[in-house]
Amino acid sequence: MNFEKISIPDPIKPYAPLIGNLLYGIAIFACGWVLSKWAFRLIKAALGKTKADEALSKFLASLVQYLVLIATVIASLNRVGVQTTSLVALLASAGLAVGLALQGSLSNFASGVLILGLRPFTLGDFVEIGGKSGSIEDIGLFMTKLLCPNNEVVLVPNSSITGGIIVNYTTIGVRRCVIEVGVAYGEDVRRVKKVLEQVALGHDFCLSEPAPSVVLDSFGDSSLNFQLRAYARCEDFWPMVGELKFRVYEALSRENIEIPFNQMVVHQAPATKL
Repeated sequence: MNFEKISIPDPIKPYAPLIGNLLYGIAIFACGWVLSKWAFRLIKAALGKTKADEALSKFLASLVQYLVLIATVIASLNRVGVQTTSLVALLASAGLAVGLALQGSLSNFASGVLILGLRPFTLGDFVEIGGKSGSIEDIGLFMTKLLCPNNEVVLVPNSSITGGIIVNYTTIGVRRCVIEVGVAYGEDVRRVKKVLEQVALGHDFCLSEPAPSVVLDSFGDSSLNFQLRAYARCEDFWPMVGELKFRVYEALSRENIEIPFNQMVVHQAPATKL
């Protein structure tokens, strides 16, 4: 008996190319995932050696990681057979729409990166930014936290910081205080200058270099206006200012130097006969 050879179709054979491409895609994604983790650690370690800000280092490392992941996903889908051209165009359009909707937030974000990169101030600095003065508590990618002297916590948008004037009082480490003092006309100005200088030099927080100085600033309506200028370390600045004002008043009183106050003298015109 002759039996004809019967061929049984392999159900997997038609899908073999698809399965192969799928496996290739999975392998590409796995390699890209590992590569993104490696890129994150490499970028963060490299920026750490340059003493860059921790938040900026983490942000840039995460950005590189996500870029590698996006490229990996596109390559994987392309290997499987998915047309990625339209997908990339769709993502670009969506990114543009989101960027327009979040224009203000992106401006704050870009300013935050700029602040972390240029470092016009660091944590703990006493600054004047966005019309507010206080100590820097936190530098975020969107906002900067400021602790004001009256214990107010102010969140300043980063875009208003980079778009305005930044005054950093603690970068050098030494601050100068200016105390305005008015004395009556007729007082010995040289004597007043000497008394004010002795008050400053007698304070423990007042630095001898730069040395304190006293200048005759202006001639007021009812007083001679002096300025006592003294320097102190940043941490000693406010205690020195408060104590110096007490000592200035006590020294002038002890030396019988008059501190005038505003007053108005009215002269009555003589009556005219009609």
